[in-house]
Amino acid sequence: MTTHAELKTVADLQLPRYVGTWYELARLPIRHEPEDCTDVTAHYSVKDNGNVKVVNRCIVNGEVEEAEGEARRVDNDPARLEVSFLPAGLRWIPFTKGDYWVIHVAPDYSVALVGSPDRKYLWLLGREPTLDATTAEHYLEVARLQGFDLTPLIRTPHTGHPTA
Repeated sequence: MTTHAELKTVADLQLPRYVGTWYELARLPIRHEPEDCTDVTAHYSVKDNGNVKVVNRCIVNGEVEEAEGEARRVDNDPARLEVSFLPAGLRWIPFTKGDYWVIHVAPDYSVALVGSPDRKYLWLLGREPTLDATTAEHYLEVARLQGFDLTPLIRTPHTGHPTA
């Protein structure tokens, strides 16, 4: 079993600036997102209770698929969220939430790197469906330095078909 240092997150994430639509640019494999998913987007909005509504969309076999969930702060830290995609009445069940920790964000909130403290999950997100190679490599290097193995990294294709 590999032990990692605590995953460093954004010190003062401003959630109102973070919410909105993000394009998935790259990810580590995740069982509930098929490898052939294209045009992956995530839309975040703050709910009346302070939690974050999450709507993920992608195209699989020419069809838009959507998953809706809710994220809540861990230890009142907006950079450390746990998210559940179970139906609202079942979200209380233990061990059904995933960690969603914001590791790095651009000063203008145009690019973000999100991962899980066990280093199994990682997403590179942008406000646009493309990102220049130098910027992408900078963010991926931040992930490597925090102990993420990027060997199985999937670059998410964006074909121009809207899902957002």
